[in-house]
Amino acid sequence: MNRRHFLKTTAAVGAGWLLLPSGARAGKNAPGNKLNVALIGSWGRGEAHFSSLATENVVALCDINEDHLAFGAKRFPNAKTYADWRKLLDDHKALNLDAVVICTADHTHAFIANWALNRDLHCYCEKPLAVSVEEARVVRANWLKRKAKLATQVGMQRHANPNFNRTRELIRGGAVGELQAAYAWGNRQVRPAGCEYDAKDSDDKTSIVYFKDKPGVPAGYLPDAGAPPKNINYDLWIGPSPFHAYNPGYFALGPGANCLSWNMFWDFGAGQIGDMGSHTMDLLWNCVDATLPTSAEAKGDPFNPAITPIKCASHFEHPANDWRGPIRVGWYQGRVMPKSPIGWLDLTKIDHGAMFKGSKGVLVCDFQKRLLIPVGDNADMTYYKSPTAETVLPPLGHFQQQWLDACKNPSLKTACDFEYSGNMIEQLLLGLVAYRVGKKLDYDGKTGQVTNCPDANQYLSRKYRDGWTLNG
Repeated sequence: MNRRHFLKTTAAVGAGWLLLPSGARAGKNAPGNKLNVALIGSWGRGEAHFSSLATENVVALCDINEDHLAFGAKRFPNAKTYADWRKLLDDHKALNLDAVVICTADHTHAFIANWALNRDLHCYCEKPLAVSVEEARVVRANWLKRKAKLATQVGMQRHANPNFNRTRELIRGGAVGELQAAYAWGNRQVRPAGCEYDAKDSDDKTSIVYFKDKPGVPAGYLPDAGAPPKNINYDLWIGPSPFHAYNPGYFALGPGANCLSWNMFWDFGAGQIGDMGSHTMDLLWNCVDATLPTSAEAKGDPFNPAITPIKCASHFEHPANDWRGPIRVGWYQGRVMPKSPIGWLDLTKIDHGAMFKGSKGVLVCDFQKRLLIPVGDNADMTYYKSPTAETVLPPLGHFQQQWLDACKNPSLKTACDFEYSGNMIEQLLLGLVAYRVGKKLDYDGKTGQVTNCPDANQYLSRKYRDGWTLNG
């Protein structure tokens, strides 16, 4: 249980802190002080942080949409406002900034996080941390150099659900025997705005995407719809990605779902693995104590140069660690599912879930519930070491508050820091590389290179527009 032992310290120490009124800051990030925080992205997921950040000093707001910036300013009227996050971070000394919260489009996450770390700022980043293998590695390595003084957290807030701890206790206690494999899945099927699916090519209309006005032509990025509205700084929204003409379809959905308008495009996101995949794989990742895989393979929808696959299954091999042997990890999306271990167990009834297979049984779970199924004549549960009242993992508490507490006390840890989350998203993004190449890849996690298919290495990174750098 060592990997989550820090939660007991977090709960015990954090509960005793009082946040004093704004004023003296004797000692940067002292527990009694309020943090000076910048909220980058002041609508959608940004709004979800309003209540947590109200206990701190929100000194800056940033958004490419003037209406969204005004929305945030109503809650934090004393904050300085910016359209360009680069300008905000360049002003970090003038703002006396301590920390940033990143709620922008996925393709800018790694950029803002890395720039913030370069300025010794605590960083909370909505998932996913990155949209390429290289980005995940750069941000993780940058934080590891600073981990003694900077707190990081990736916004996989479901991690605070008690079921994460209970599932981990069962797996680590040997409830399924020796762990052999683990699988996670999500059933979302995101359809790009302006496109449809042709029943002739897929009986469930999920495999091939077509423009409505161009039957038979595989869908690409949304067509030019003219100049963007004056309230949107579209060039800043594009940011480091290759330029694509403005289309309102990229902004079609409301708060909480707006990412589904654009995250399926290769240049703007990572599809389902950057969306619910990050939450659901976290259920698995929390239990298996993995770092980086030694191989990756994936099969899914026919490759589309613009749109990430809807249906896809990825598999990874992980070496043994100090408490388990080598395991196989799987990720399934778009209603592709792992095989149920028992005929009467219908896994399709679980929209987003995970399954752990061991020598003595199977555990199936979602974010709230878990089901343990001992299997075999010798599955008498005598091998299971249940936690005691003294060793049971304590509640994580409020997810955002855990990060705020760690910002003020470097001895505290966060559940989803940039190492834990960086490893997880690097694995999933490597699966997309294997999907694009169409073969099983051997991967060297130390060097971040594919060793058996040189052609695959070009997909570990992505090209940026002139004037944009990841390491600013």
